[in-house]
Amino acid sequence: MNYYTLAFKKYAEFKGRSTRSEYWYFVLFNIIVSMVLGLIEGIMGLGEDNLDVLSGLYSLVVLVPSLAIGVRRLHDTNRTGWWLFLVLVPIVGWIALLVFFVQDSTSGDNLYGPNPKGMMPVQPAQTV
Repeated sequence: MNYYTLAFKKYAEFKGRSTRSEYWYFVLFNIIVSMVLGLIEGIMGLGEDNLDVLSGLYSLVVLVPSLAIGVRRLHDTNRTGWWLFLVLVPIVGWIALLVFFVQDSTSGDNLYGPNPKGMMPVQPAQTV
């Protein structure tokens, strides 16, 4: 739940980096909320005639935070946020973004800021 509220605290912050946990917990919570809203709409009959009122409003509320956290997640893998436009390429673009989103953070600082996990860059082993 902390990651979900953190995404809303950084509502329109497209700079910086977000960890895998921050991104995937936000996605998980959005899926759960969408399913609950769909269930409520089904029970109340609000989803008839493709008028998903509650789901539509929720989608509008999380649109900007979803874009922002996606861009920050791409920054964490040392990619520009423009890669998010791959979502417009059916199937291949979605798979590429999924691969980017599941990759580990770039260790140490990168162009987009310090590592949010606080990891130090890997030092080469010294020979004796």
